[in-house]
Amino acid sequence: MDVEFSDEQQEIRRALRDVFDKHSASPAVRAVMATETGYDADVWRRVCAQTGLPGLAVPEEYGGVGFGFTELVVALEEMGRSLFPSPFFASSVLTAYALVHAGDEGARAEYLPGIAQGTMLGALALAEPGNRDVRAVGMGARDVGGGRWRLDGVKTHVIDGLIADLVVVVARVDEDLALFAVPGDAAGLTRAALPTLDQTRKQALLTFADTPARLLGTTGAGAALERVLALAEIAVAAEAVGGAARCLEMTVEYTKGRVQFGRPIGSFQAIKHRCADLYVEVETARSALYYAAWAATEAEEAGLATPGELAVMAPLAMTTATAAYRHVAEEMIQLHGGVGFTWEYDCHLYLKRATTSALLFGDRGAARERIAELAGI
Repeated sequence: MDVEFSDEQQEIRRALRDVFDKHSASPAVRAVMATETGYDADVWRRVCAQTGLPGLAVPEEYGGVGFGFTELVVALEEMGRSLFPSPFFASSVLTAYALVHAGDEGARAEYLPGIAQGTMLGALALAEPGNRDVRAVGMGARDVGGGRWRLDGVKTHVIDGLIADLVVVVARVDEDLALFAVPGDAAGLTRAALPTLDQTRKQALLTFADTPARLLGTTGAGAALERVLALAEIAVAAEAVGGAARCLEMTVEYTKGRVQFGRPIGSFQAIKHRCADLYVEVETARSALYYAAWAATEAEEAGLATPGELAVMAPLAMTTATAAYRHVAEEMIQLHGGVGFTWEYDCHLYLKRATTSALLFGDRGAARERIAELAGI
Protein backbone atom coordinates (compact mmCIF):
# COMPACT_ATOMS: atom_id res chain seq x y z
CA MET A 1 0.00 0.00 0.00
CA ASP A 2 1.36 3.43 -1.03
CA VAL A 3 0.23 6.22 1.30
CA GLU A 4 2.28 8.92 -0.36
CA PHE A 5 0.35 11.63 -2.16
CA SER A 6 1.42 12.51 -5.67
CA ASP A 7 2.64 15.98 -6.61
CA GLU A 8 -0.71 16.60 -8.31
CA GLN A 9 -2.63 15.60 -5.20
CA GLN A 10 -0.45 17.84 -3.04
CA GLU A 11 -1.11 20.71 -5.42
CA ILE A 12 -4.85 20.07 -5.15
CA ARG A 13 -4.50 20.27 -1.36
CA ARG A 14 -2.60 23.57 -1.51
CA ALA A 15 -5.00 25.12 -4.00
CA LEU A 16 -8.11 24.11 -2.06
CA ARG A 17 -6.62 25.27 1.24
CA ASP A 18 -6.06 28.70 -0.25
CA VAL A 19 -9.65 28.81 -1.53
CA PHE A 20 -11.21 27.59 1.70
CA ASP A 21 -9.10 29.86 3.89
CA LYS A 22 -10.17 32.80 1.75
CA HIS A 23 -13.88 32.02 2.00
CA SER A 24 -14.04 30.45 5.48
CA ALA A 25 -12.83 33.23 7.71
CA SER A 26 -14.72 33.23 11.00
CA PRO A 27 -17.02 36.18 10.13
CA ALA A 28 -18.07 34.51 6.87
CA VAL A 29 -18.83 31.17 8.55
CA ARG A 30 -20.82 32.86 11.30
CA ALA A 31 -22.78 34.90 8.77
CA VAL A 32 -24.03 31.85 6.86
CA MET A 33 -24.74 29.98 10.09
CA ALA A 34 -27.55 32.47 10.66
CA THR A 35 -29.15 31.84 7.26
CA GLU A 36 -31.71 29.20 6.35
CA THR A 37 -29.62 27.73 3.54
CA GLY A 38 -26.37 27.46 5.49
CA TYR A 39 -24.12 28.61 2.66
CA ASP A 40 -23.35 31.65 0.51
CA ALA A 41 -24.68 30.99 -3.01
CA ASP A 42 -22.42 33.60 -4.60
CA VAL A 43 -19.32 32.13 -2.97
CA TRP A 44 -20.42 28.63 -4.00
CA ARG A 45 -20.80 29.72 -7.64
CA ARG A 46 -17.35 31.34 -7.66
CA VAL A 47 -15.69 28.33 -6.07
CA CYS A 48 -17.41 26.01 -8.57
CA ALA A 49 -16.27 28.13 -11.51
CA GLN A 50 -12.70 28.52 -10.25
CA THR A 51 -11.96 25.00 -9.01
CA GLY A 52 -14.47 22.54 -10.45
CA LEU A 53 -14.92 21.36 -6.85
CA PRO A 54 -18.44 19.85 -7.10
CA GLY A 55 -17.38 17.58 -9.96
CA LEU A 56 -14.12 16.47 -8.39
CA ALA A 57 -15.03 12.79 -8.20
CA VAL A 58 -17.76 12.74 -10.88
CA PRO A 59 -16.72 10.76 -13.99
CA GLU A 60 -15.67 12.87 -16.96
CA GLU A 61 -18.38 11.44 -19.21
CA TYR A 62 -20.94 13.14 -16.96
CA GLY A 63 -19.22 16.52 -16.92
CA GLY A 64 -17.04 15.94 -13.88
CA VAL A 65 -13.32 16.37 -13.31
CA GLY A 66 -12.90 12.61 -13.11
CA PHE A 67 -10.50 12.37 -10.17
CA GLY A 68 -10.62 9.37 -7.86
CA PHE A 69 -11.61 8.84 -4.26
CA THR A 70 -8.17 9.81 -2.96
CA GLU A 71 -8.50 13.34 -4.34
CA LEU A 72 -11.96 13.55 -2.77
CA VAL A 73 -10.46 12.64 0.60
CA VAL A 74 -7.87 15.39 0.19
CA ALA A 75 -10.62 17.92 -0.56
CA LEU A 76 -12.72 16.83 2.40
CA GLU A 77 -9.76 17.04 4.78
CA GLU A 78 -9.23 20.63 3.75
CA MET A 79 -12.94 21.37 3.92
CA GLY A 80 -13.12 19.97 7.45
CA ARG A 81 -10.08 21.97 8.46
CA SER A 82 -11.73 25.25 7.50
CA LEU A 83 -15.40 24.38 8.23
CA PHE A 84 -16.13 25.59 4.71
CA PRO A 85 -19.94 25.98 4.58
CA SER A 86 -21.22 24.48 1.33
CA PRO A 87 -23.57 21.83 -0.07
CA PHE A 88 -20.57 19.77 -1.23
CA PHE A 89 -20.91 16.84 1.20
CA ALA A 90 -24.63 16.28 0.61
CA SER A 91 -24.58 16.93 -3.12
CA SER A 92 -21.18 15.96 -4.52
CA VAL A 93 -20.51 13.07 -2.15
CA LEU A 94 -23.73 11.46 -0.90
CA THR A 95 -25.99 12.17 -3.87
CA ALA A 96 -23.33 11.81 -6.56
CA TYR A 97 -22.16 8.42 -5.31
CA ALA A 98 -25.75 7.23 -4.90
CA LEU A 99 -26.36 8.07 -8.56
CA VAL A 100 -23.09 6.53 -9.71
CA HIS A 101 -23.78 3.22 -7.94
CA ALA A 102 -27.54 3.01 -8.56
CA GLY A 103 -27.00 1.38 -11.95
CA ASP A 104 -29.26 3.77 -13.87
CA GLU A 105 -27.45 5.20 -16.89
CA GLY A 106 -30.32 7.51 -17.81
CA ALA A 107 -30.39 9.05 -14.34
CA ARG A 108 -26.62 9.51 -14.34
CA ALA A 109 -26.74 11.33 -17.66
CA GLU A 110 -29.64 13.50 -16.50
CA TYR A 111 -28.54 14.47 -13.00
CA LEU A 112 -24.76 14.16 -12.66
CA PRO A 113 -23.78 17.01 -15.05
CA GLY A 114 -25.76 19.52 -12.96
CA ILE A 115 -24.26 18.20 -9.74
CA ALA A 116 -20.77 18.34 -11.27
CA GLN A 117 -21.28 22.00 -12.19
CA GLY A 118 -22.77 22.88 -8.83
CA THR A 119 -25.97 24.16 -10.43
CA MET A 120 -28.04 21.25 -9.14
CA LEU A 121 -27.93 20.45 -5.43
CA GLY A 122 -28.67 16.98 -4.17
CA ALA A 123 -29.47 15.32 -0.86
CA LEU A 124 -29.64 11.72 0.33
CA ALA A 125 -32.69 10.89 2.48
CA LEU A 126 -31.86 7.83 4.56
CA ALA A 127 -32.44 8.09 8.33
CA GLU A 128 -35.92 7.72 9.80
CA PRO A 129 -37.32 8.92 13.13
CA GLY A 130 -36.74 6.53 16.02
CA ASN A 131 -34.22 4.31 14.24
CA ARG A 132 -30.83 3.89 15.91
CA ASP A 133 -29.35 2.42 12.73
CA VAL A 134 -29.71 4.31 9.43
CA ARG A 135 -29.87 0.94 7.66
CA ALA A 136 -33.19 0.15 9.38
CA VAL A 137 -35.35 1.48 6.54
CA GLY A 138 -39.09 1.19 7.05
CA MET A 139 -40.40 3.70 4.53
CA GLY A 140 -42.21 1.99 1.68
CA ALA A 141 -42.65 2.67 -2.02
CA ARG A 142 -45.72 1.77 -4.08
CA ASP A 143 -45.70 0.80 -7.74
CA VAL A 144 -48.74 2.49 -9.31
CA GLY A 145 -48.08 1.12 -12.79
CA GLY A 146 -46.52 2.46 -15.94
CA GLY A 147 -43.12 2.81 -14.30
CA ARG A 148 -44.55 5.25 -11.77
CA TRP A 149 -43.93 5.07 -8.04
CA ARG A 150 -45.29 6.80 -4.94
CA LEU A 151 -43.59 7.36 -1.60
CA ASP A 152 -45.16 7.74 1.84
CA GLY A 153 -43.25 8.30 5.04
CA VAL A 154 -40.79 10.53 6.86
CA LYS A 155 -37.03 10.98 6.56
CA THR A 156 -35.12 12.90 9.19
CA HIS A 157 -31.74 14.60 9.56
CA VAL A 158 -31.41 14.96 5.80
CA ILE A 159 -28.28 17.04 5.23
CA ASP A 160 -29.14 20.08 3.09
CA GLY A 161 -32.57 18.59 2.52
CA LEU A 162 -34.16 22.03 2.65
CA ILE A 163 -32.25 23.37 -0.35
CA ALA A 164 -31.87 20.24 -2.49
CA ASP A 165 -33.11 20.33 -6.08
CA LEU A 166 -32.95 16.53 -6.14
CA VAL A 167 -33.56 14.15 -3.25
CA VAL A 168 -32.39 10.54 -3.52
CA VAL A 169 -34.61 8.54 -1.19
CA VAL A 170 -33.93 5.09 0.22
CA ALA A 171 -37.17 3.13 0.52
CA ARG A 172 -38.32 -0.46 0.79
CA VAL A 173 -40.09 -2.42 -1.94
CA ASP A 174 -41.36 -5.59 -0.27
CA GLU A 175 -38.19 -7.12 1.19
CA ASP A 176 -35.76 -5.20 -1.02
CA LEU A 177 -34.22 -1.75 -0.74
CA ALA A 178 -34.41 0.67 -3.62
CA LEU A 179 -33.25 4.18 -4.49
CA PHE A 180 -35.68 6.77 -5.79
CA ALA A 181 -35.19 10.24 -7.27
CA VAL A 182 -37.60 12.94 -6.13
CA PRO A 183 -37.48 16.58 -7.34
CA GLY A 184 -37.21 19.07 -4.52
CA ASP A 185 -40.51 20.67 -5.57
CA ALA A 186 -42.42 17.39 -6.01
CA ALA A 187 -46.10 17.25 -5.05
CA GLY A 188 -46.65 15.82 -1.59
CA LEU A 189 -43.13 16.60 -0.38
CA THR A 190 -42.95 18.81 2.70
CA ARG A 191 -39.60 20.04 3.99
CA ALA A 192 -38.92 21.60 7.37
CA ALA A 193 -35.65 22.83 8.88
CA LEU A 194 -34.46 20.98 11.98
CA PRO A 195 -32.73 22.71 14.89
CA THR A 196 -29.17 21.39 14.99
CA LEU A 197 -26.24 21.63 17.36
CA ASP A 198 -23.90 22.25 14.43
CA GLN A 199 -25.26 25.31 12.68
CA THR A 200 -22.64 25.06 9.94
CA ARG A 201 -24.38 21.95 8.54
CA LYS A 202 -28.13 22.33 8.01
CA GLN A 203 -30.48 19.36 8.27
CA ALA A 204 -34.14 18.91 7.45
CA LEU A 205 -37.19 16.75 8.10
CA LEU A 206 -38.79 15.50 4.87
CA THR A 207 -42.35 14.22 4.79
CA PHE A 208 -43.61 12.29 1.75
CA ALA A 209 -47.34 11.97 1.15
CA ASP A 210 -48.21 10.10 -2.04
CA THR A 211 -45.15 11.75 -3.57
CA PRO A 212 -44.27 10.76 -7.15
CA ALA A 213 -40.80 9.26 -7.49
CA ARG A 214 -38.52 7.76 -10.11
CA LEU A 215 -36.95 4.38 -9.45
CA LEU A 216 -33.18 4.49 -9.92
CA GLY A 217 -32.02 1.28 -11.51
CA THR A 218 -33.86 -1.72 -10.08
CA THR A 219 -34.98 -2.88 -6.68
CA GLY A 220 -32.51 -4.89 -4.66
CA ALA A 221 -30.18 -1.94 -4.18
CA GLY A 222 -28.84 -3.12 -0.83
CA ALA A 223 -25.32 -3.76 -2.11
CA ALA A 224 -25.20 -0.39 -3.88
CA LEU A 225 -26.37 1.36 -0.72
CA GLU A 226 -23.68 -0.37 1.35
CA ARG A 227 -21.03 0.85 -1.08
CA VAL A 228 -22.38 4.42 -0.90
CA LEU A 229 -22.48 4.32 2.90
CA ALA A 230 -18.93 2.97 3.09
CA LEU A 231 -17.67 5.85 0.95
CA ALA A 232 -19.75 8.31 2.97
CA GLU A 233 -18.27 7.05 6.24
CA ILE A 234 -14.75 7.55 4.91
CA ALA A 235 -15.77 11.04 3.75
CA VAL A 236 -16.91 11.87 7.30
CA ALA A 237 -13.59 10.53 8.59
CA ALA A 238 -11.70 12.80 6.18
CA GLU A 239 -13.59 15.87 7.38
CA ALA A 240 -12.99 14.83 10.99
CA VAL A 241 -9.25 14.36 10.50
CA GLY A 242 -8.98 17.79 8.87
CA GLY A 243 -10.97 19.38 11.69
CA ALA A 244 -9.02 17.60 14.43
CA ALA A 245 -5.69 18.62 12.89
CA ARG A 246 -6.83 22.23 12.75
CA CYS A 247 -7.96 22.12 16.40
CA LEU A 248 -4.53 20.83 17.42
CA GLU A 249 -2.83 23.50 15.31
CA MET A 250 -4.93 26.26 16.90
CA THR A 251 -4.24 24.88 20.38
CA VAL A 252 -0.47 24.75 19.91
CA GLU A 253 -0.48 28.29 18.50
CA TYR A 254 -2.45 29.56 21.48
CA THR A 255 -0.29 27.84 24.12
CA LYS A 256 2.83 29.32 22.54
CA GLY A 257 1.45 32.84 22.81
CA ARG A 258 -0.46 32.69 26.11
CA VAL A 259 1.83 33.86 28.91
CA GLN A 260 1.27 32.90 32.55
CA PHE A 261 3.71 33.10 35.47
CA GLY A 262 6.11 34.91 33.17
CA ARG A 263 6.36 32.25 30.46
CA PRO A 264 4.26 30.75 27.64
CA ILE A 265 1.97 28.05 29.00
CA GLY A 266 3.11 25.80 26.18
CA SER A 267 6.48 25.55 27.88
CA PHE A 268 4.99 23.75 30.89
CA GLN A 269 5.55 20.01 30.85
CA ALA A 270 1.91 19.16 31.58
CA ILE A 271 0.75 21.16 28.55
CA LYS A 272 3.41 19.56 26.35
CA HIS A 273 2.24 16.09 27.39
CA ARG A 274 -1.39 16.87 26.61
CA CYS A 275 -0.53 18.27 23.18
CA ALA A 276 1.68 15.27 22.43
CA ASP A 277 -1.16 12.89 23.32
CA LEU A 278 -3.50 14.83 21.03
CA TYR A 279 -0.98 14.62 18.21
CA VAL A 280 -0.87 10.82 18.58
CA GLU A 281 -4.69 10.68 18.41
CA VAL A 282 -4.82 12.80 15.26
CA GLU A 283 -2.15 10.77 13.49
CA THR A 284 -3.82 7.49 14.48
CA ALA A 285 -7.07 8.74 12.98
CA ARG A 286 -5.22 9.91 9.88
CA SER A 287 -3.64 6.46 9.44
CA ALA A 288 -7.04 4.75 9.70
CA LEU A 289 -8.48 7.25 7.20
CA TYR A 290 -5.75 6.74 4.61
CA TYR A 291 -5.94 2.97 4.87
CA ALA A 292 -9.72 3.08 4.41
CA ALA A 293 -9.32 5.45 1.45
CA TRP A 294 -6.79 3.07 -0.10
CA ALA A 295 -9.22 0.15 0.37
CA ALA A 296 -12.00 2.21 -1.26
CA THR A 297 -9.78 3.11 -4.21
CA GLU A 298 -8.76 -0.51 -4.71
CA ALA A 299 -12.40 -1.62 -4.62
CA GLU A 300 -13.46 1.10 -7.06
CA GLU A 301 -10.71 0.23 -9.53
CA ALA A 302 -11.51 -3.48 -9.30
CA GLY A 303 -15.23 -2.82 -9.75
CA LEU A 304 -16.06 -5.03 -6.80
CA ALA A 305 -19.11 -5.04 -4.61
CA THR A 306 -18.28 -3.83 -1.10
CA PRO A 307 -15.54 -6.26 0.02
CA GLY A 308 -14.99 -7.29 3.61
CA GLU A 309 -11.93 -5.08 4.11
CA LEU A 310 -13.68 -1.90 3.00
CA ALA A 311 -16.85 -2.80 4.90
CA VAL A 312 -14.81 -2.99 8.11
CA MET A 313 -12.38 -0.15 7.49
CA ALA A 314 -14.97 2.48 6.53
CA PRO A 315 -16.86 2.52 9.87
CA LEU A 316 -13.59 1.93 11.74
CA ALA A 317 -12.04 5.02 10.14
CA MET A 318 -15.18 7.05 10.85
CA THR A 319 -15.49 6.07 14.51
CA THR A 320 -11.76 6.51 15.12
CA ALA A 321 -11.63 9.91 13.44
CA THR A 322 -14.80 11.33 14.99
CA ALA A 323 -13.78 10.16 18.48
CA ALA A 324 -10.36 11.79 18.06
CA TYR A 325 -11.98 14.95 16.66
CA ARG A 326 -14.29 15.35 19.63
CA HIS A 327 -11.52 14.74 22.17
CA VAL A 328 -9.13 17.18 20.49
CA ALA A 329 -11.89 19.81 20.26
CA GLU A 330 -12.73 19.37 23.96
CA GLU A 331 -9.07 19.68 24.90
CA MET A 332 -8.76 22.76 22.69
CA ILE A 333 -11.46 24.48 24.71
CA GLN A 334 -9.78 23.49 27.98
CA LEU A 335 -6.30 24.57 26.91
CA HIS A 336 -7.63 27.90 25.68
CA GLY A 337 -8.72 28.56 29.25
CA GLY A 338 -11.67 30.84 29.93
CA VAL A 339 -11.74 32.31 26.42
CA GLY A 340 -12.26 28.85 24.97
CA PHE A 341 -15.79 28.85 26.34
CA THR A 342 -16.77 32.17 24.77
CA TRP A 343 -18.82 32.68 21.62
CA GLU A 344 -16.17 34.96 20.13
CA TYR A 345 -13.60 32.15 19.81
CA ASP A 346 -14.19 29.45 17.19
CA CYS A 347 -13.46 26.50 19.49
CA HIS A 348 -17.14 25.69 19.97
CA LEU A 349 -17.76 25.54 16.21
CA TYR A 350 -15.33 22.65 15.88
CA LEU A 351 -16.69 20.86 18.94
CA LYS A 352 -20.24 21.06 17.57
CA ARG A 353 -19.12 19.72 14.19
CA ALA A 354 -17.20 16.89 15.90
CA THR A 355 -20.19 15.95 18.03
CA THR A 356 -22.70 15.82 15.18
CA SER A 357 -20.35 14.16 12.67
CA ALA A 358 -20.16 11.11 14.92
CA LEU A 359 -23.95 10.68 14.63
CA LEU A 360 -24.54 11.28 10.92
CA PHE A 361 -24.93 7.59 10.08
CA GLY A 362 -26.22 6.26 13.38
CA ASP A 363 -24.72 6.25 16.84
CA ARG A 364 -21.16 5.13 17.46
CA GLY A 365 -22.29 2.05 19.41
CA ALA A 366 -24.22 0.71 16.42
CA ALA A 367 -21.23 1.32 14.16
CA ARG A 368 -18.88 -0.53 16.51
CA GLU A 369 -21.31 -3.45 16.77
CA ARG A 370 -21.30 -3.63 12.97
CA ILE A 371 -17.48 -3.56 12.88
CA ALA A 372 -17.30 -6.41 15.38
CA GLU A 373 -19.84 -8.46 13.43
CA LEU A 374 -18.09 -7.93 10.09
CA ALA A 375 -14.67 -8.65 11.59
CA GLY A 376 -15.96 -11.79 13.27
CA ILE A 377 -15.06 -10.59 16.75
